[in-house]
Amino acid sequence: MRVVVADTGPLHYLVLVGCIGVLPQLFTAVTVPEIVRAELLHPGAPQPVRDWAANPPAWLVVSATPGSDGGLSERLDAGERAAIALALSLRADLVLMDDRAGVVAAAANGLDVVGTLGILDLAARRTLIDLAEVVARLRATNFRYRLELLDALLDRHGVRTGRA
Repeated sequence: MRVVVADTGPLHYLVLVGCIGVLPQLFTAVTVPEIVRAELLHPGAPQPVRDWAANPPAWLVVSATPGSDGGLSERLDAGERAAIALALSLRADLVLMDDRAGVVAAAANGLDVVGTLGILDLAARRTLIDLAEVVARLRATNFRYRLELLDALLDRHGVRTGRA
């Protein structure tokens, strides 16, 4: 991947589960609009997320947000609109985003999108993470997911869920 743009969600949760380090192993760099970094630094964000965003690694590129969001829906939050607008302006190869409405809007604009679970799938395929352990940590956060998506991910990697 040459150009990857991220929204707040995947970065937030990858920090919380201790897997943010997989991003530079999967992608050379990740670009975020300034507003996404500001969301990661928000006083309401968990302290580990704020600490990470306050001292971002060299592979995280913070970019000015394009002046226009191309008429993206007001139903999207500012970070999602900015990430999509930046991805369009950079002709990004991939957008990292979890919010369903944002994913739909990005895809409608011709962008390829992967969320936190997709990133974990890529990392597990390259044996960069212990998927069962990371999913257990993810479940301990407020991450929202469709159960069938998580089950499919775990099944794909042969991870037993312990549910009957």
